[in-house]
Amino acid sequence: MTTTGLLRPHAEQVYAGELAALADEDKRPRPPSWRLSPQAVVTYLLGGTLGDGTPVAPKYIGPRRLVEVAVATLATDRALLLLGVPGTAKTWVSEHLAAAISGDSTLLVQGTSGTAEEAIRYGWNYARLLAEGPTRAALVPSPVMTAMAGGRIARVEELTRIPSDVQDALITILSEKTLPVPELGTEVQAVKGFSVIATANDRDRGVNELSSALRRRFNTVVLPLPASEDEEVGIVARRVEELGRALELPEVPSAIEEIRRVVTVFRELRSGVTADQRTRLKSPTGTLSPAEAISVVTSGIALAAHFGDGVLRPADVAAGIVGAVVKDPVSDAAVWSEYLEAVARERPGWTDFYRACREAGA
Repeated sequence: MTTTGLLRPHAEQVYAGELAALADEDKRPRPPSWRLSPQAVVTYLLGGTLGDGTPVAPKYIGPRRLVEVAVATLATDRALLLLGVPGTAKTWVSEHLAAAISGDSTLLVQGTSGTAEEAIRYGWNYARLLAEGPTRAALVPSPVMTAMAGGRIARVEELTRIPSDVQDALITILSEKTLPVPELGTEVQAVKGFSVIATANDRDRGVNELSSALRRRFNTVVLPLPASEDEEVGIVARRVEELGRALELPEVPSAIEEIRRVVTVFRELRSGVTADQRTRLKSPTGTLSPAEAISVVTSGIALAAHFGDGVLRPADVAAGIVGAVVKDPVSDAAVWSEYLEAVARERPGWTDFYRACREAGA
């Protein structure tokens, strides 16, 4: 399928060329039903250059060992739980792992407070059910059932947003590798290669805690926030460029200065101290993750391209950054005002940014 005109193509569509090149070069042993060997999956995620000179773009920037542990988990009979604060690329990593291993990242259950058990097990076409009774033709398989039957990876997003009794539908699937269908007196047995990648948000602890029985069936990998400012700037710049191409935004001159400024603000407010360790700060209620920085900069580029002079300036990112920081109009507004007066106002070269943020928050 062509990706032309699609707002958000799947990973296996965007990077089809890289996946094909990796598969052609990959001579290492592959687990059953895998498209690539575990080493090639890690190369796909972290980037590199193939023997024929084909470049593989990095999809995730972070500790190599974390990616190796995640891939090794999926090569066993254990499911994988990616845990972290919002914006640490859990969904991104989950999608690319499924694309590299199964060639299909679309077998997805989106977790919400309204997710029903049928989304994990199976449902019914009720018109056929009433007309024919329970038959195989009337059964509507869930993404998890489809993955089991095909030896592929199923993804469960925001697992802790799903009600606890619905979560527990995964226990039999993950422990016995079967999905009983008592209405038909049969079951679906998992084909080798089947596994589940779930994601969960650190901030959602206590919403719908995983039972100990379910937690034992996952290997947990915690995805951290970027360790250094340069690493975070690189992540944001790369994703902003990719999004700009996908959204066909007009090109603007290098935005790295404003990207670094946004990242600096977010990192300082997140950590509660300025980069030089001289000034203690209060932290807002929001996460201020790389994902939010990407959103702020992308919106700023759209403003600069369509309503400005084509150069990303402080005024273009000011409204977005204020909106990202001030989630609570009382407590966060005070935190932001203190940051502007104590840090931004006094920092050399930040006068325009200070004024733009003051005007945006007025």
